[in-house]
Amino acid sequence: MALNQELDGRKTKILQTIIKTYLETGEPVGSRTISKYTDLNLSSATIRNEMADLEDLGYIIQPHTSAGRIPSDKGYRWYVDQLMEEKEQEVIEMQEQLLQKADKMDQILKQAAKVLATSTNYATMVSAPTYNRNKLKFIQLSQVDENQIIVVIVMEGNIIKNKIVTVEEQLSNENLLKLNMLLNTNLNGMSIDEINLGMIARLKEQAGTQSEVISDVLDAIASVIQLENGMEIYTSGATNVFKYPELSDSQSAKEIINAFEEKQLLQEIVTETLAKDEKRGIQVYIGNEAPVQNMKDCSVVTATYELGEGMQGTIGIIGPKRMDYENVMKTLKTLMNELDEIFHKEK
Repeated sequence: MALNQELDGRKTKILQTIIKTYLETGEPVGSRTISKYTDLNLSSATIRNEMADLEDLGYIIQPHTSAGRIPSDKGYRWYVDQLMEEKEQEVIEMQEQLLQKADKMDQILKQAAKVLATSTNYATMVSAPTYNRNKLKFIQLSQVDENQIIVVIVMEGNIIKNKIVTVEEQLSNENLLKLNMLLNTNLNGMSIDEINLGMIARLKEQAGTQSEVISDVLDAIASVIQLENGMEIYTSGATNVFKYPELSDSQSAKEIINAFEEKQLLQEIVTETLAKDEKRGIQVYIGNEAPVQNMKDCSVVTATYELGEGMQGTIGIIGPKRMDYENVMKTLKTLMNELDEIFHKEK
């Protein structure tokens, strides 16, 4: 946490303790509490002197009815700024790492599709990983302007999403901080399916006058945490279908080539595979068993690779019904294990 020029390390630690304790208890904080919850090993007199300095600087104030101190608006602003600076830096570092990994993953999956097509002489597809559990890891609300806040959502797999939410009136620093604490305390580690009506009602009740903000934020979370429709699919070897007489007639070939060009139908294969493949076994669809009607003259063999934290992708091979199933299954299993190993090493 960056230090303000007018605050040394000792004052910073004392101010942090006062603010955190007050946020948790709602009670003014005295020197005895500070000595109990910090490792400064200072006498009560020294702590009182430091508190007097913080009061002179405008970071804390003394209520009339107590000898303890509570944060001032300036103190809250300092705390929120430091907190946001920490989280923003974490998000920046996370995004940089993910961009590097995403670029490498893109290259690996494209190459995997090519290798698969070359080694089998069939049409192949490899989907980029999607997130089958979609659990929340961290939520950060930040004020954009008087009528807007940005909701930053970090999910398992360190996937970062954000959404702008409109608010009727500007939120105070204290309310924004309390909402952040309320959301993270209750929703960390939960999937969208686990956020039921009872939990929503409790969160709105705890939020008090900010219940509508909580409702809008939960709607925003739900909208971005769902499985994305535009999944990335890498393909190769679509023209291999012309090598097989039973697939090379104009209609069959056209349907298969169209499926590989539009990719919407390939997404259906991925969705079907991830839905059924709980044990990550190989799935074989023959003729009319295929998830998409365009491939009724083919056999489709799929398998799932896994990156951990709920991240999974699909490998698929499309060929004639008389395909070399033994070689295809062996090749799929080998590639599946290689992708698992590559991506686990990257973690």
